[in-house]
Amino acid sequence: MSSVKSSADKNIVDRSRVRRNPEMARAVKATRDRLQTDGKRSAQYDRELMAIYVSSAVQGAAAMPVLVLLTAAVSIAFFHSQNVITWMVATLLGYAAMAYIAKRASHHKLTFESAKRLEKQFIAVHALTGFGWAIFAFQPCALCTGMDYAFFKGVVLLVAMAVTAMSSFTLRRLPLLAFSTPIIVFYLAGSPPSSPFQISILAMLIATLVFFVFVSGRLYSANLIMLSVQAEKDWLITELEMANSTSDEARRRAEEANLAKSRFLASMSHELRTPLNAILGFSEVMKNEVLGPLENDTYREYVSDIYRSGDHLLHLINEILDLSRIEAGRYALNEEPVSMRNIAEDCIAMVEMKAQNKDINIVSQFERVLPLVWADERSIRQVILNLLSNAVKFTPPKGTVTLKVGWTAGGGQYVSIKDDGPGIPEDEIPVVLSAFGQGSIAIKSAEQGTGLGLPIVQAILAEHGGEFVLKSKLREGTEATAVLPRNRVLVDAPSIETPDPAKQKRRSFA
Repeated sequence: MSSVKSSADKNIVDRSRVRRNPEMARAVKATRDRLQTDGKRSAQYDRELMAIYVSSAVQGAAAMPVLVLLTAAVSIAFFHSQNVITWMVATLLGYAAMAYIAKRASHHKLTFESAKRLEKQFIAVHALTGFGWAIFAFQPCALCTGMDYAFFKGVVLLVAMAVTAMSSFTLRRLPLLAFSTPIIVFYLAGSPPSSPFQISILAMLIATLVFFVFVSGRLYSANLIMLSVQAEKDWLITELEMANSTSDEARRRAEEANLAKSRFLASMSHELRTPLNAILGFSEVMKNEVLGPLENDTYREYVSDIYRSGDHLLHLINEILDLSRIEAGRYALNEEPVSMRNIAEDCIAMVEMKAQNKDINIVSQFERVLPLVWADERSIRQVILNLLSNAVKFTPPKGTVTLKVGWTAGGGQYVSIKDDGPGIPEDEIPVVLSAFGQGSIAIKSAEQGTGLGLPIVQAILAEHGGEFVLKSKLREGTEATAVLPRNRVLVDAPSIETPDPAKQKRRSFA
């Protein structure tokens, strides 16, 4: 029996969704396996080292055949050694087989088994070519005098060792396997070497072989370290991609949940307000005793509490719905030319009685000439009223609230409301600007509030292309500034003077 997930479960981030990218999961597993070797040789490294060797063998396939052909040509032209032709053909076949194996391997995807098989094949072919170089080292020269041909063979063997060591360092100790036999044969061809010249050539070959074995080993170790670093980098990249994928999924689900919440609240406006209006209406009728007196004083007190609670709840629902409509993109602005000064004066009149009850003085400072702005009057009124109500709420008795309306430096208009209340700690400003956020001062003073006033102010100003600036210092007061941009200000165009037909006629006649 399959279970049906609830809608709440859809808002939870499902980390298993990341598994839908199998390539990423396989890459993470492979890189983790490589990192668990701690720099030692692993199956993955064997495959990659073999891939490096195959690429090098394909690109440098012509190097050794060219050396063989040049060696044979010099031997025939200068030392009249005809026996090298047989050696040349056999050695070229060995290098041709090596190039064929490398070319075929480059067209297929390497696996651990194929890498092991190719390693054995290449070692066998190198052993075969080493046997061919041993034949060359044993080649006599009946017509040669002195040590010229021995020196020539030593130089050729040195070049062959260098090329093989540099191109085959991913196969460990390959130079020792391929050229130990030619050096031994070179020693035996001297029967044994007696002159210092022969001994020096032999010593140089042995030292060169040891040197190239050491160099190839160092190159092999350096490539292992490089592959390990590359594997760690790949692992970090894939881990970051998975973390980014999880984060994107979480953000997408959070946005979907928030948007669904906002759409739900925006569509529930009528269903939430209708019963509250009935509660407020009937409780007001009972409170005012329209249909007759209430004999019981306790009932009268209960009715007043019902009315105040319903009014507070309606105010809260209105703020939540306003914020939800803005977040859902359903907050339509009814824009028209409005006066910021007139709206500010109306808001002062609305909170003046509350300010007088607390013996708070509201000082207004308006610019003389303020043109109209293109805005939603109801929204701007809500912005100023929210800020002014907050200032009166948190200003202590006998305090002062200053309201300014004027020009900004950029040509826009602003409304600034400053109080001399307790202020807000600097670290709490982001809290009070978030939805349902309240500072410690508001909590301690037990001031009623929803924590939605300032977020709504921010959202409304953002809809108008403006900005909201909140500055506060503890025990010095708070200043809240709402700014509308320059493109919202309606500047009167200069009147166009009507031309006088008589003057135009006299000017054209002249």
